[in-house]
Amino acid sequence: MMRPGSEITVYLCVAPVDGRKQAASLALLVEQSLGHNVFEPALYVFTTRRRDRVRILYWERNGLCLWSKRLEQQQFVWPRSAPGETVLMNGRTLNALLDGFDLFSHGHRELEIRRVG
Repeated sequence: MMRPGSEITVYLCVAPVDGRKQAASLALLVEQSLGHNVFEPALYVFTTRRRDRVRILYWERNGLCLWSKRLEQQQFVWPRSAPGETVLMNGRTLNALLDGFDLFSHGHRELEIRRVG
């Protein structure tokens, strides 16, 4: 299995995309909607509305590469909302997301205890 190194820059696109989009369409989305240069050394990660598929787009020396993963019975944990259109992360965090970890919850909720006894 191919996984990115921890030093790579990853842009996770928050909004779902049409799962039928191929490399050229996703590259246009990266340039026009997200305002990034698809030829820079970075990974651009997309999911579908059902969040059962992930597509990763990147430029490698002389062409666009499109990596895909489909889950059979589960969903990827994706941010429901974010301050921008993308969430910036590194390769290590992306690997955790691909393994099914919830990176976007804020841990235990805060308790408001008034008394001990």
